[in-house]
This record gives sequence, C-alpha cells and structure tokens, in this order.
Amino acid sequence: MDYDTLTTSIDDRGIAIITMARPEMMNALNKQMRAELTHAIKTMAPNARVLVLTGTGRAFCSGQDLGDGGNAAQIDLERTLREEYEPLLRAIFDAPVPVIAAVNGAAAGAGANLALAADVVIACDSAVFIQAFTRIGLIPDAGGTYFLPRQVGFARAMGAMLFADSISARQAADWGMIWETAADDEFHATWMARASALASGPTVAYRNIRRALRASLSNTLDAQLALEAQLQAETGKTRDFKEGVLAFLEKRPAGFEGR
Repeated sequence: MDYDTLTTSIDDRGIAIITMARPEMMNALNKQMRAELTHAIKTMAPNARVLVLTGTGRAFCSGQDLGDGGNAAQIDLERTLREEYEPLLRAIFDAPVPVIAAVNGAAAGAGANLALAADVVIACDSAVFIQAFTRIGLIPDAGGTYFLPRQVGFARAMGAMLFADSISARQAADWGMIWETAADDEFHATWMARASALASGPTVAYRNIRRALRASLSNTLDAQLALEAQLQAETGKTRDFKEGVLAFLEKRPAGFEGR
C-alpha cells in the first residue's frame, strides 16, 4: 500500500522497514501519520521477521505536530491519545516480531517515546532524546511514563521529564535507555546488521523472550518461573529448536526458519 507520510519496504529475508517521511516537519506526528504508522505496522509485522522504524532527514521524529488541526490549545488531548496514540503504541508493543527503532536524529516528545516503545533502540551518535513536554506545559505521554522509568530508573526518568534536558545518544546508552549507538557514517550499516541478525534468528523464541521479560516486571518469582516453563515448552516444540540442537551437535551455524 502507498502512504503519504511514510515509505515502506520488506525484503526476501523478512526485514520490514517503515520510514517516517515528513523531513520538512522533522517527521512530526500528525493525524495522518499516526493512522498510517498504525496501519503499516499491523499490516507488515505479520509478514516479517523483524520490523524497523526509522526517519528521514535530520530527525527521527519531533513529536506531535502542534500545527495539525489548527489551534493547539483546542486539541482534545485525551481523545487524541486514546484513539490515535494508544493504537499506534499497542501495534508496536503487540507486534509478533522484534521491533527496532533506528533513531537517525532528534527524537523529541512523543517521538522519543515512540522510539522507546520498540524492543531495541539503535541511535546514531548525533541523535538526541528529549522529553520535551514541560517546555509547552504538558506531562509526558505516548507511553513515556511507562517506558522510561523501566529503562533508566525512577530518578533519571523524573529528572529527564521535569527538566526536559536534551539527552545525547551516548548518554542514553550509558543510562540503559537504548541498546547502542553508532557513528553517523556507520549508522545504517549497524542497524541493518542487527535487523539481519534478528531476521535470520528463531522468531518464536524472540516472541517468547519479549513476553517473558515484560511479564517479569509485575510477576512474583513463582509466577515468572511458571511462565518460563510454559513458554519454554512452547518454544521447544518449534522447528527452530530442533535445528538449533542439530546445528550445535554438527558444529555448524543454525539455519533458522522462524518457526
């Protein structure tokens, strides 16, 4: 499908790439882009083995397009969050394959939290992350108050949100906010190599790792051990597990099929 605010592609390895394409607006999220992102993720993820979300130009995403729909003060913020942002964030969170945010530049406000909703965040060295909401008199939204404290801890999340400081990619990596950074001239090759690795890996195992880790944040030890056993039983029935064991015994790389 053709989109007005995005470009999309999927190759024969199962690497699906969704690129936000409003560079003149620093890929700010307007109503149309939110709808197109949600549709693209839901449509492409079931046919992929890894999904990459990135941007064009000098920004990953600058957050809400404050000029979208006229007077920003008249925007129904609760409706917008519930009807437009929540489906987008759920589409990322519920994707059946790993999601990489390849942050090619500034990620601010809702744009920062869109990135943090991904399973893995890889940023170029020149990228920055800004919880910019208090600069316009709002609280962080788009999942920020959920994701950020889980990634960096309460104190750092609180400071980032109160002060709205610009956090460099290197600092974000040091804090545990993101997985890794790469030099700008190596950025594309770095995230593509990571995407290729996931696309050639055991997809069901990846899905169950995501389920287990997310549940661990609220489970008791007993509940988590029970969930591990359940998910391991499911994963152990896959063709990829059989191939992995055989490859280990034969001392060769595994050829995982994703099933």
